[in-house]
Amino acid sequence: MTKPRVVLGVGGGIAAYKVAELLRRFTESGHEVRVVPTASALRFVGEATWAALSGRPATPDLWSGAHEVPHVRIGQQADLVVVAPATADLLGKAAHGLADDLLTNTLLTARCPVVYAPAMHTEMWEHQATVANVRTLRERGAVVLDPAAGRLTGADSGPGRLPEPEEIFAVARRVLARGSAGLAADLAGRHVVVSAGGTREHLDPVRFLGNRSSGRQGYALARAALARGAEVTLVAANVALPDPAGAKIVRVVSALDLREAVLGAAEHADAVVMAAAVADFRPAERQETKIKKTGGEPPPLHLVRNPDILAELARDRRTMGQVVVGFAAETGDETGAVLDHGREKLARKGSDLLVVNEVGERRGFEVDENAAVVLGADGSETVVPSGPKDALADVVWDLVAGRLPARETGRL
Repeated sequence: MTKPRVVLGVGGGIAAYKVAELLRRFTESGHEVRVVPTASALRFVGEATWAALSGRPATPDLWSGAHEVPHVRIGQQADLVVVAPATADLLGKAAHGLADDLLTNTLLTARCPVVYAPAMHTEMWEHQATVANVRTLRERGAVVLDPAAGRLTGADSGPGRLPEPEEIFAVARRVLARGSAGLAADLAGRHVVVSAGGTREHLDPVRFLGNRSSGRQGYALARAALARGAEVTLVAANVALPDPAGAKIVRVVSALDLREAVLGAAEHADAVVMAAAVADFRPAERQETKIKKTGGEPPPLHLVRNPDILAELARDRRTMGQVVVGFAAETGDETGAVLDHGREKLARKGSDLLVVNEVGERRGFEVDENAAVVLGADGSETVVPSGPKDALADVVWDLVAGRLPARETGRL
């Protein structure tokens, strides 16, 4: 089989050194990679490094091998273009169709999916010109990841770090898989909110009531949405996983924290997917000091009910046409089977979709695979057989995309 052909464009930023790791991940996973650096990029990482790691020449020059017409052929033959780091200058040139070197010419001739991984100082990322350029590229169907927040060049800190190479690679592979199937970035221009992980309800400074959710399914949903062009806000409850490249991460602990974060983020969202395992109850009182073990019986634990965030979202839609998706981790019992409980919960919650999955030992929680039935308020039932959580994530977004209202005229 033909290897997937990836063009790796490298911009002139200090983060260029990280892209060598991204290149290694592509080549070691069987991709054919052509590195196209800018002249400025070669001042950070030399041509010999890119050539040695890719096994192919790496030049910014339009005139080298002119008989092969590289400024046209490279883009025409690519299955995916990834630009990292995508500097403010590169984003501006791409948005306005300027082409003064091999990389910008390649971007004009490429007819495959394009992923930009920006990296720059916070002031540059937040400048109105950059904001407008990013919006333009996203409206055209390009995937522009939000940069990570953290330490920048020198003593500066803030949004602008290049996302970690393994996370850029994860999104790029998702984009490539969809592109090879002829699928567009169908969530381009959409803002989605995803919750992930499990909430913790503290009894005292040491102990808490929690659950087994690892956050893997929610993170898979976030990555899948990013690969489909969405702007993603990920509300993460006690998750110890790498941040998906390009997602805005909001960290929370308790169910009340999660409610506040989700309702706030949902104000302008097109879709909200509640994949987090939210505690139904919390202690009526939290002890300020550790509860001591004594010779007698432990003190009784009084619980109160937490707010039903999914029902609240479904009842009070934050935007017109907003699609609300819930998750139901169920077990069968004497009152009904898993799907019986799922159908009852869908009717009670009022969401558009409910992903029902049976949980148990090595099933649902803390594993890399999942199986589910997605119930729709319209009476539909979509069976998703056991497989990677990425596969379930794509099914969920397929169903969400089909329920979203059409964008306004003139917008994607």
